[in-house]
Amino acid sequence: MWRSWCEVLTAVDHLLVGTANLDQGIRWVHEQTGVTAAIGGSHPGWGTRNALLSLGAEQYLEVIAPDLTQTSYSFKIDVRTVSAPKLITWAARTTDLDAVARQAKAAGHQVFRPVEGWRVRPDGRRLAWRMLRLASTFAVDAVDPIPFFIEWSRDTVHPSFDAPQGCSLKELRMTHPSASAVTAVLKAVGIEIEVTTAVDATIYATLDTPNGLVCLH
Repeated sequence: MWRSWCEVLTAVDHLLVGTANLDQGIRWVHEQTGVTAAIGGSHPGWGTRNALLSLGAEQYLEVIAPDLTQTSYSFKIDVRTVSAPKLITWAARTTDLDAVARQAKAAGHQVFRPVEGWRVRPDGRRLAWRMLRLASTFAVDAVDPIPFFIEWSRDTVHPSFDAPQGCSLKELRMTHPSASAVTAVLKAVGIEIEVTTAVDATIYATLDTPNGLVCLH
């Protein structure tokens, strides 16, 4: 079940690096970490595709970019406009998406109904999940500190288990012009993190990597 309160590192399912070009994003992540993200696949109907690397058990880093073979784009952040690879948002894990929705609504937040997602890996294996988003106006310059929630299908192997290994997540912190409001929203859905006030919205992830400790943002 979704716990009513957890520290942010425990809440993370995956972090998203947005890039206008997938190859560029893969190179950037490799330069930072020493690990090459493996092609994951396309998200039908969203207009995106990705590459992944593991951050340990049930956590991973996703490089997400436009999929030029699709004619429409509906992902919540327009990575087509990102001038250089950067962390743009993150996903929080849950095994009870409906409980998260109830908790958010009870706290007075509007939620979008859960949506089904899927993609097919290069080896033909199908991955499936459900997602939930909160209505949010906190995105600044393609960076949204409010996560979407993801519940993986019971018959889906979590991507972290067979993505390229070698990295682990050590710290996640954020800055935002409306830091106290962002902190309050996260607290309302059970995530403990102190957001620092700054001019820009930035997500900072400290990783232990083959290149040593690095901070992606």
